[in-house]
Amino acid sequence: MLKKSVNENMEEKLEYLGLDLNNIPKELKKQTSLEFRATKTYDDKQYRQYRYLSVKDIKILLSPTNRLDDIEEKYKKSKPLSDYLDNKKEENILNYTTFLNMLKQIKIEEIEKVEEEQEKLNKKIPFKIKYENNFLWQIYYSDITDEYFMLVPTEDSDYSTFFYLLKKQIEKGRSSKIFVPVRNAEFSNEYLSKSEYEDIENYLWLFTKDWPSIYEVYDKKNNLSICIVGETEVYQKIKSYYKVELKNKEDAQSFYKLLKAMFILQTELPHYFEFKTDINKSASIEFYLENKKIQYVDIANWLNEQYQIGEKKLEVANELIEENKKRLETLKIEIAEQEIEYLAKEKQISTFLECKKTFFGKFKYYFKYSKKNNKNKLKNEIKNKEEIIDNSNSEDYEELPQKRKKKSNYNLEELIELYKEIEEKENKLKNIFMDLNSLKLKNKNMQKKIENATSFIDEIDSHKKSIFEFWKYSNKDEMKTLPEGEVEEVNIIKKIEKVFNYEDDFEKFGITMDKIQRKVLSKDETDSIYITSTTLLDLINKIKINDFLKKDIDNSLKELKKEAIEAKTLTENEEFDIFGGIIQDSTKVSKIKNKKHRELAKDKFNILEINKSTKQLGFKLSLEKVISDTKKALTKVVIPESLPVYKAFSDDKIDDREINIFDINPEKELEQILLGDSNKINFYKINLKEGSNAISYTNCIFYDNQNKTLPVGQDLSSKILVDTSKLELKINNKDSFKILQFEDEKDDFSKVNIKTISVFEFDTEIN
Repeated sequence: MLKKSVNENMEEKLEYLGLDLNNIPKELKKQTSLEFRATKTYDDKQYRQYRYLSVKDIKILLSPTNRLDDIEEKYKKSKPLSDYLDNKKEENILNYTTFLNMLKQIKIEEIEKVEEEQEKLNKKIPFKIKYENNFLWQIYYSDITDEYFMLVPTEDSDYSTFFYLLKKQIEKGRSSKIFVPVRNAEFSNEYLSKSEYEDIENYLWLFTKDWPSIYEVYDKKNNLSICIVGETEVYQKIKSYYKVELKNKEDAQSFYKLLKAMFILQTELPHYFEFKTDINKSASIEFYLENKKIQYVDIANWLNEQYQIGEKKLEVANELIEENKKRLETLKIEIAEQEIEYLAKEKQISTFLECKKTFFGKFKYYFKYSKKNNKNKLKNEIKNKEEIIDNSNSEDYEELPQKRKKKSNYNLEELIELYKEIEEKENKLKNIFMDLNSLKLKNKNMQKKIENATSFIDEIDSHKKSIFEFWKYSNKDEMKTLPEGEVEEVNIIKKIEKVFNYEDDFEKFGITMDKIQRKVLSKDETDSIYITSTTLLDLINKIKINDFLKKDIDNSLKELKKEAIEAKTLTENEEFDIFGGIIQDSTKVSKIKNKKHRELAKDKFNILEINKSTKQLGFKLSLEKVISDTKKALTKVVIPESLPVYKAFSDDKIDDREINIFDINPEKELEQILLGDSNKINFYKINLKEGSNAISYTNCIFYDNQNKTLPVGQDLSSKILVDTSKLELKINNKDSFKILQFEDEKDDFSKVNIKTISVFEFDTEIN
């Protein structure tokens, strides 16, 4: 009967599994009771624990459900594996048929793939802990009976892990172990509490801007380690993976306390403490403040150092406050004197203008405003004003600060208290500076007003040599009027230059550059710029600086002709391409980032006139034309705003003689060079100023626009061609960071390399 129910293919699978359906092993027939309930906080999509489990210790339950169904529903409908292997009891016939259908669907290759994966896992745990097919392992933990069981949804489409486990349970000899995520298992809280795990996630997000994955990992000897895996920004927007492994409670508590201390400082005092991250040679995360590494083992000394730095800051702030308060008072007195002097002059001028209207008024003014009377009166008014200012200031006093007691060790609370006081003092100092700036402007303005009023009065006094001359002067129809003082400006704020942000500003920048370049560049110039974006750039630069060999040109030409044949631009027998740059008819619709157009992509073979008869000399002349057109094009285009650009080298530096292509996106620039063998990379950041000569690789560089349908923007590349020969580079910062690199991103067991990136940042001046 058995031979009639299974075909030869199924017999082969049963033989591979070692399963005889007429003689079920005793271990598979055991049906011990199993109690299970899902924890309240259980999330079926999130794993907390990864363990090496003995295959003999895992019970197998099958459920007529789907993998995505609710766990309560799956468990409620589940039955032991023995019910699905029994074809003698009538109530199990349906289950037995279901098992045969599952066996029919599975392929031996799928089981072998799981076996190969588990063999690797037995030798090495993946860097990210989770691996490609870990979601297929439906293994749960019952905290009631302290047992592990596999829940197999029979309506699923992938049974590879189930049959692999079944095969291993049937095998005789030493028990195998599998490395799997355990569902319904919360953190054990052996090293850290639940709230501490949650805190670590929040703390790391603040420092890395990425939510970490935290796992409890048990090795083959059931030793626990906490593994924290995530990404962190190591330089601007460039990110790297990191992995923290905490192998005991002391390490876990130290790491937690360090994060907590830094989190408190950065959230309480963001203007004074901002911690940066990097990774070390072990791929673990490190924290820095002003280039000094922060470690928990040194935290006590570090707090003392920061407290001493804070005391110096407070001392400096207090000294500046006292110094500038005196300057402020001096300036107030000076302005008060100016106000009195100006009011007196203004009154004298208004009196003159009024007196000149009548006969007796002219005589009255002539004898009233003698220089001696004016000076005495002005001195008395200034003296009274100074006394008023002195009296008002004498009432202002401050409570003297209490002297701090010197200690050998300071805690976090004391450090925060100190820096809060520093913040208060610095805010007070800022207010004093604002008052000073305001009074300086007022002082300057009053000087101008007094100067104008003095000039007016001097003009009047110059005609008071005799009553007759004064009479004549005051009878003139046209009189000089008192010039206005400058408009008083308070709290002038300097213009803040916008900082370019790639994610927010690149799209707008690309559109602006594309519009400019379409307007000012000729077709020949855009064709030549396109050639610089190809693999020919190295040869172009050799020709430009006259550092090439004849064989360089010959080898490159041969490679191009080979490419042309492979691209079907030429056949073996064709002398030239009859279509030129037309690779398709203009009715064909293409897309650039979902934007439709009917334009033709530029063709390097057509631009360089590559055909079967092209000789070295003709090829070299074509490349020289590219160089000439590129130089000419660079004089026509300048960038409309300041922005940083990046260039990476493994063992080289920027050469002004060459055509230098940078990337506006730092991650893209590092992407290719990280694939190389070098573990040390030089990374240049050039802060270009608005008005620098540069050409961006926008859409018009890669496509002709004969039909006028080409989308505007920079959608195909983030590169930019910069004329560094017209820039004066001044280094303003040197930095370094490490970045983790997988040899194969798709391989969970790929080797991990730690690469050191040396950063050289330059400011520019346009020559």
